[in-house]
Amino acid sequence: MADPVYESRLPGPLARLKRWLVAHHMTLMTIADTPHSVALGSAIGIFFGFTPLYPLKTLLSIAVAWVCRCNKIAAAILVTLHDVVIWAMPAIYFAEYHLGCWSLHRPVAHRVRFRQFGLHDYLDWHVFSRVVWPTFWPAFVGSLFLAIPSAIIVYFLMRLLVSRARVPQKIV
Repeated sequence: MADPVYESRLPGPLARLKRWLVAHHMTLMTIADTPHSVALGSAIGIFFGFTPLYPLKTLLSIAVAWVCRCNKIAAAILVTLHDVVIWAMPAIYFAEYHLGCWSLHRPVAHRVRFRQFGLHDYLDWHVFSRVVWPTFWPAFVGSLFLAIPSAIIVYFLMRLLVSRARVPQKIV
């Protein structure tokens, strides 16, 4: 008789997140490095995952982990966590933008209609400086309000979890 197959009762996106966390949990716990190194790499990955530097966040997290001499694999895994919860990232980026506008005392930009621009306009520096840059800077500043506390929490949580996973179990 075959073993019964249990399926998750969670909604699709949460079920995918749970599968990803289960798959990568043991990878993080068994990395052959110190708990401090794994925890710092994880914190760096979480930090860059919150920033709006979307095309560069993985490379930047690995580079900063290399400069800080901590675990680059942990940084890459944790920065990828934001790709797994991609369904929530637009709301997070929106909140970061509004936090950044609030902290910089800037008004929130009016809605940009991209139909006004032709293909050649996207390659023009003036479009970047008038459309992209004014929204990027507040989003980056706002991301620091989420990235720094999240990185601190993840550092201490991962250090605790990795340390506990490596403590030899006493046989009673």
